[in-house]
Amino acid sequence: MNEAAADISIRPARSNDAHSIAEIYAFHVKHGTASFDTSPRSAPEVAEKIADCAARGWPFLVADQAGRAVGYAYATQFRDRPAYESTCENSIYIDPTVIGHGVGTRLLAALIDASEQAGFRQMIAVVGGAEPASVALHSKLGFREAGRMVAVGRKHGRWLDTVYLQLALGEGDNAPPSKEP
Repeated sequence: MNEAAADISIRPARSNDAHSIAEIYAFHVKHGTASFDTSPRSAPEVAEKIADCAARGWPFLVADQAGRAVGYAYATQFRDRPAYESTCENSIYIDPTVIGHGVGTRLLAALIDASEQAGFRQMIAVVGGAEPASVALHSKLGFREAGRMVAVGRKHGRWLDTVYLQLALGEGDNAPPSKEP
């Protein structure tokens, strides 16, 4: 772990993190292609997402540096149909001031563990714009490419692909989940 990530702790998100999380997301919406959103979420919308994840027992984590969220990651059910109950989709975004310092690796590793504890058996990463840094981060932690949709989004004046990456959690598909849909 490098020095910049040494003073970072990973913890569950709280409602008072919503403003910092909204700022992080706004940066990526405005300047990147990992999200196909064109308008950032507001802090109240983020607070609602944190509360929804908590109510459902799904993990929503932050990388905390001196009491401020400098990254966040959460997992939600991949699709709303009952058969997808054991599969989650992750989202992870890092404050631009700490990108490249190991924060994303620590945050995603913690999210993988928390998602397994929440009962998920598969994790899907949907990487907008086929962002190389996001693909590399997920690959580093064991994700494998599961598919690519070509030119399905348009942002910042160009066509963008979406890459799907997948990771088995815990027993994966070697045994049925504890609760069948």
